[in-house]
Amino acid sequence: MDELLNWRKEFPILEKSVYMVSHSLGAMPRGVYDKVKEFADVWASRGVRAWAEGWWEMPVTVGDKIAKIIGADDGEVAMHQNVSIAQSMIISCFDFVAPRNKIVYSKLNFPTVMYVYEAHARDGQARVEMVDSEDGITVPLEKLLAAIDEETLLVPISHVLFKSSFIQNAKAIIERAHEVGAYVVLDTYQSAGTVPFNVKELNVDFVVGGSVKWLCGGPGAGYLYVRKDLREKLEPRTTGWMAHEEPFAFEIGPIRYADNIFRFLHGSPHIPCLYAAQTGYDIINEIGVDKIREKSIRQTSKLIDKALEQGWRVNTPLKAEERGGCVIIDIDNGAAVTKELIRREIIVDYRPGGGIRIAPHFYTKDEEIDITVEAIKEIVETRAYEQHLSGKAVQM
Repeated sequence: MDELLNWRKEFPILEKSVYMVSHSLGAMPRGVYDKVKEFADVWASRGVRAWAEGWWEMPVTVGDKIAKIIGADDGEVAMHQNVSIAQSMIISCFDFVAPRNKIVYSKLNFPTVMYVYEAHARDGQARVEMVDSEDGITVPLEKLLAAIDEETLLVPISHVLFKSSFIQNAKAIIERAHEVGAYVVLDTYQSAGTVPFNVKELNVDFVVGGSVKWLCGGPGAGYLYVRKDLREKLEPRTTGWMAHEEPFAFEIGPIRYADNIFRFLHGSPHIPCLYAAQTGYDIINEIGVDKIREKSIRQTSKLIDKALEQGWRVNTPLKAEERGGCVIIDIDNGAAVTKELIRREIIVDYRPGGGIRIAPHFYTKDEEIDITVEAIKEIVETRAYEQHLSGKAVQM
């Protein structure tokens, strides 16, 4: 018996869909209805008093729920709207002065990360070295470690790659960066909630991520972890009144930074999203990521075996220890096949250069793996995808 299937009743979309897209948008827990109503009720009944009665602290108190998932302590995670803001805040802490002005990352990073760092390299002070992938699935560890040298300042990497689900060796990368005096920004968007890790054991400098995917927390709830010794000395230029030591003093002039994680906040927070995200975090914490990972390995292994039986190319590591929670299947006309799957309420997505991304989660039935594979096979064999060929690729 799969005890994790007891949670299915908490996710309304599972009643009518085979939901295989948690790598992109996790299914919404039923409890979100109550949390959003709670926000509206508090606003309606308490008005401005709500700030002093919990809203002001929410970017940190909600962050404490994330902290339990990633192995941090209470008061070490600040909530932001998204990863782009969190990455920009980190960059704003540093001066890119030659020779230590290099940024090292992989060509397979999520694009938003590259956009942020490339934008900061425009003025010529920072310079980017991008490590290529030889197979489009993995990043060669040796090449990445070799690129991290005494001129490197920041190493922003994805823990699990979005296009292939490859797990990078975060510990080795962090150790190499620290050896030469560089800092690592670990993007755990595709790992938190499905791949266990501990920020303390990794001794990572910064962690960023969001709630849209495996955490089932919805959009608008990103997070930022900063290691304690850095939190006490760095001064972000991307800032705002929440980061002030005495924000309600309304002082004129340079900011006096708070001496805690509030230092890494900025303007007023996105309160509705912080309400909405909590139910997903609570469920992940109650289940435990170790149990989720155990089931994920079993179901992704089954999915890969069935895909290989059909002769389909799998653009995901075959070894379980190298693979996150998603499997990417590359077939001809993958974008059109994806559209037909979605029309049939088998919800997946497609990435150019990758393939059809399929992601079981803790609420997935084993038979839904069979249903998905059989549907792809039938669509391909009958060319049922042809009606979608003239449309645009499915982007999620």
